[in-house]
Amino acid sequence: MNRSTLALLSSAVALAGIVVALSAFAPAAPVAPAAPAAARSAEPLADWHMNATIIEACSCPMFCQCYFNPMPADHAGCCPPGADPKTAPRYCKFNNAFRVNKGTYGATKLDGAKFWVAGDLGGDFSKGEMNWADLHFDPAVTKEQREGIQAALGHLYPVKWASFTVGKDLPMEWTAGKDRSVAKLDGGKAAEVVLKKNQGMNDEPIVIKNLKYWGAPRNDGFVLMANEVETYKATDKPFEFKGTNGFMITVDINSKDGSGAGGAKGYEGK
Repeated sequence: MNRSTLALLSSAVALAGIVVALSAFAPAAPVAPAAPAAARSAEPLADWHMNATIIEACSCPMFCQCYFNPMPADHAGCCPPGADPKTAPRYCKFNNAFRVNKGTYGATKLDGAKFWVAGDLGGDFSKGEMNWADLHFDPAVTKEQREGIQAALGHLYPVKWASFTVGKDLPMEWTAGKDRSVAKLDGGKAAEVVLKKNQGMNDEPIVIKNLKYWGAPRNDGFVLMANEVETYKATDKPFEFKGTNGFMITVDINSKDGSGAGGAKGYEGK
């Protein structure tokens, strides 16, 4: 994927005065698609830094091929009646549950803030365009923290979304462990991710190193943990998968790292 094809995540322009209305619990009202790269002139006024750990899962088999390819896995057998199984749809339906370990946005600390991003990347990343995503904040996250998180997300996921929505605040549970990690949105009624450690040659986690995570210039490695379940229900496009891709990762990114442009996930187009 050429770096020049990547556009700014729509939430990043919220700080320029574009107001994103909160949605109700059922389908969230979409905002306009992300602005082109030129809209990066609407940068946040404050410097920011975010170090966060993500409990992440998606519909792809282990390990998610999106980090090495311009397309996600196909899903044979899922097709509508009469469809050609040779052209089974491709998608990457994901849940990313964040907890900020340490961060700042100007004078505001982001430490401990929790938020959730769920959606579908679609079937083709070659033009830096993704399908849809919803963002939910835990109610404890303050207005200033939200501004900082949205600024960081625009650089962490430097792509164009057909639809990006800020949804209703929902309480979030987030527990990370060496053998098992669990995240729930609204007690699991809105979304849930349960990860279980993949067994390696010993009791230490299996970790993929030296692989880029989206626009983040630093990470501590992908800790492989297949999901027992990943589900998202706070949408008119609900989904649930069991036994598919999952991992934990800690990423570090700040406002001085540049545009954050990079391939979809770890993939770099030729």
